[in-house]
Amino acid sequence: MLLVTTVMWSLILAVTFEFARQFQAFDYRTFFKNLLGPFWFLFEILYLLFLFIVLAVIGSAAGILIRDNFGLPYFVGVVFMLAAVGFLTFKGSGLIENVLSFWSIILYLTYAVFFVVAVIKFGPEIQKNLTSGIIKPGWVLGGFKYAFYNLATVAALFFCLKHIETRKEAVISGLMAGVIGVVPALLFFLSVVSHYPQILPEEIPAIYVLQKAGFPALLIIFQIVLFGTLIETGTGMIHAVNERIHSVLQTRGKELKSWQRPVVAIFFLLVALAISTFGLVTLIAKGYGAMSWGFLFVFIIPILTIGIIKIRKNKKRGLFL
Repeated sequence: MLLVTTVMWSLILAVTFEFARQFQAFDYRTFFKNLLGPFWFLFEILYLLFLFIVLAVIGSAAGILIRDNFGLPYFVGVVFMLAAVGFLTFKGSGLIENVLSFWSIILYLTYAVFFVVAVIKFGPEIQKNLTSGIIKPGWVLGGFKYAFYNLATVAALFFCLKHIETRKEAVISGLMAGVIGVVPALLFFLSVVSHYPQILPEEIPAIYVLQKAGFPALLIIFQIVLFGTLIETGTGMIHAVNERIHSVLQTRGKELKSWQRPVVAIFFLLVALAISTFGLVTLIAKGYGAMSWGFLFVFIIPILTIGIIKIRKNKKRGLFL
């Protein structure tokens, strides 16, 4: 399944990055107006729905982390996350880019250590479950669906693509992003498969495995990193909305003021708080699956058809560098 996801991500991200570079589309409104024309709003509808679900999921996860590990009320974690996201969106693109880069390195190192610990403690169980597992029908479809809804988050990264100057940079960056992006998922899967199937009902499987492993220090570090990653994810996705609003205001000779950015963030997070009452597991199982098909039709298929055609036409005009 992860192999299918990697191929999908690499191919689509390479085309997406080049399309964004050619049309100088560094917010999702500009990008999809160039891709879908008058139907660009279909992506925005889906993205906003997806945003609420993602924020509800990370808000719920933040609350659970604080509640279960520090004995504080559930909403303390949610409020702390809200404050952190508000602060980062207030500071704008520069700080957000730096935080995304720095925290991604921390995340990868933590997952690597998590994997090593899991292999040391549960190596035989991992090997047993990998070799004795039954391949059920639909695994390819599962890989596609996982790729579809995760690719929607590329809208949160358009502002970072301003640094790409050539076709070669766009394609290489896209291909590498697909491979790099799947590494944490692979390490996570190999680590938690040791406790399959009893791990399935757990809200945060990685915490469950670390508790079983008996590494208190790593458990604390992992939870801090996970909490920071939740903040990072929420910030990136909301910042995409701010950049979309900013681009519209710019066409009217105005700009989105710094104090207005956290206001937008707080609005989305408060709505997501209400949604999070449905529960983390339910949100992931129901919400993400439904979103997959929507993004297939408004993003994946168009970028691989209309997007490639428009890129080729631009090449004829001498814009394909």
